[in-house]
Amino acid sequence: MRNKVTVVGAGNVGATLAQRIIERGYANVVLVDIIEGLPQGKGLDMLQCGPIIGSDAYITGTNSYEETVNSDIVAITSGVPRKPGMTRDDLVLTNMNIVKSVTEQVVKYSPNCIIIMVANPLDAMTQLALHVSKFPRNRVFGQSGVLDTARFRTFLAEELKVSVDDVYACVLGGHGDTMLPIPRLTTAGGIPITELLPKETIDKIVDRTVKGGGEIIALLKTGSAYYAPAAATAQMIEAILLDKKKNLPCATYLDGEYGIKGVVVGVPVKLGRTGIEQIIELKLTPEESAALKKSAEAVRELVNIMKLG
Repeated sequence: MRNKVTVVGAGNVGATLAQRIIERGYANVVLVDIIEGLPQGKGLDMLQCGPIIGSDAYITGTNSYEETVNSDIVAITSGVPRKPGMTRDDLVLTNMNIVKSVTEQVVKYSPNCIIIMVANPLDAMTQLALHVSKFPRNRVFGQSGVLDTARFRTFLAEELKVSVDDVYACVLGGHGDTMLPIPRLTTAGGIPITELLPKETIDKIVDRTVKGGGEIIALLKTGSAYYAPAAATAQMIEAILLDKKKNLPCATYLDGEYGIKGVVVGVPVKLGRTGIEQIIELKLTPEESAALKKSAEAVRELVNIMKLG
């Protein structure tokens, strides 16, 4: 019997995520959206890929949460995407109402599921879902660091002219302008990039990583990134469903780890069948620790705007 994954939101990110899961074949997908016909049409189109790609996984498009019942994982991609000139902070109150309503439906029909937040502002929406669902923190977390490290790895591999597989990147903090790429813990072929590239080059790549989403928005003009965010979320889902015990950076509620308490922020975790199985605490320098705490406080400001109580 296949696992069941629900993707809420049939826009670019949600539909691309659904497609990636279907292609891998180890889970059936329910694609939910409020727009009548949209998830049904995209779902039917994806289903007809099955004979071509060799996947017997099934996808259902629906406007109702009833068909999501007993999902193993629910990825929430619904919400208003960022537009040119808009920060993630601008999105908080608009997407707060959407995410709150979605989370309530998810809990009603799949009380034992794992929730992966993809909607922005990512860290704040993850904390909102955790608050509304009343799930333990190992079952509610956000996709952010996987995407951010992918961007960092891409730019580094391009600069070093090596395979992206050879690059391991470390990015902590909130998914936004306060994210914290850590060059000294980032390697290419096991060698710290601080030994391979001059500081000025690393600083430029770090800056481009932090502004990675904005760069794509500026180019597209009428949308935001979706291929890489969907791939990042699919990697997280695979780590859970296949119990890979994979070390991935996720937006996670901290309760004293890294000296941070009561807020969601991106840190490395071990992902397995039960969700977050371990929060991995890295030894940070005083400067890095201060920067991570500053990033956490930026998230806390957004959480305070939502007045979760």
